[in-house]
Amino acid sequence: MLKQRVENYLDSVLAGVGESRQLAELKEELTTNLLEKISDYQGQGMEEDEAFREAIASLGDLSALVDDLRRNQGNWPAGRVDGWSIASIIGGVLLCMFGLFTVVMMYVMPAEDPVATAGPGIFIVIGGALLTYGLLTRETKVKYPMPRLRALLYGLSVGLLLFALFSSTVTRYATGEQHPAVAAMMVFSLAGVGLLLFLVLTEKDRRKSS
Repeated sequence: MLKQRVENYLDSVLAGVGESRQLAELKEELTTNLLEKISDYQGQGMEEDEAFREAIASLGDLSALVDDLRRNQGNWPAGRVDGWSIASIIGGVLLCMFGLFTVVMMYVMPAEDPVATAGPGIFIVIGGALLTYGLLTRETKVKYPMPRLRALLYGLSVGLLLFALFSSTVTRYATGEQHPAVAAMMVFSLAGVGLLLFLVLTEKDRRKSS
């Protein structure tokens, strides 16, 4: 398999560099770059082996890069604490709890406007998206953290799904009819599921080698 061949080559070039988030992101970037170059060369009529050699040659000498990684390794320790990840997890949990408790409180209290009962649910939507981002960007003993942009997209997909429920509930209370509520849920849930499926189907293995 071509991708495995590229990964094996990069593993050999980067041998001796300890596992770190920086190394994982570099490997992912180089793998994508090499596969694109190989595809371009094959489109020009080259065989796979020739295209592979040309793509490798186009990278140039990586020894200086490897030396820099080794020197700076202490600045990128595996399992390092990521402040943004922790803040997102804490903020997400607190927002979800605040939204849930407020909805319950508004429900048990007599309210003239039923929309006001479901309104605080927006905090659950925001909190769920933040929590998703924080969990995915947190490095663990067995997995590298997910790239921030991809984690943001996962958070967006979860937020869209939660917002589908929220908007449906608010619309139902506001109009007193089910059809607009179903329509609101359909729009946001389709967008959320579509984005989530794309992310899942294009996901790369982030597990650390044992």
